Amino acid sequence: MELHNKSIDEFTGLIASKAPFPGGGGASAAVAAIGIALGDMVGELTVGKKIYADVEDEIKEIMNKAQALRLKFLELINKDAEDFEPLSKAYAIPKDDPNRDAEMERCLRLAANAPLEIFDLCCEAIKLFMPLATKGSKLAISDAATGVVFCWAAMYGAAVNVKVNTKLMKDREYAEAINKHVDDAMKEHWPIAEETYEIVYKQF
Repeated sequence: MELHNKSIDEFTGLIASKAPFPGGGGASAAVAAIGIALGDMVGELTVGKKIYADVEDEIKEIMNKAQALRLKFLELINKDAEDFEPLSKAYAIPKDDPNRDAEMERCLRLAANAPLEIFDLCCEAIKLFMPLATKGSKLAISDAATGVVFCWAAMYGAAVNVKVNTKLMKDREYAEAINKHVDDAMKEHWPIAEETYEIVYKQF
């Protein structure tokens, strides 16, 4: 699938339709890609300026990470759709089929993979914004704030798309381990995003 190559009009039109994908996971990946792209833009407007020479190496390193994350988020738009497709078909298996539970479990685990990866990468992305907001070009700090909020929203969107799958898993030990990972990471990273945004917001 090449969902990430569609126009904004086509992509959002698919989301708005009855099509099984893209859904919340793919949409979260798209939002995160836009968010981290804004972070990269802040870097582009910072490097090469004499006033920011002392932080240029740090900003360049952040930009390299941001560029890699943006491409990964775009890949995950497609992966989320590909991983969800078997589950969308598994729901049609008759309930009296003796293989239904095993197939559902396999498909639920698969469907949770992409949103979990999106979630983890959103956490990575969020941590890149504080230096951009505090050391990057003053002309672009509003973009740093916007970018971190997008990644923050995408983190929350990915989290709920993980949990909609873990809720239905029969293997509760496996499901609860994933849930704990998500809960712990969210508690760690949402305050970072909030603080980054507030630092910028209070300047206006």
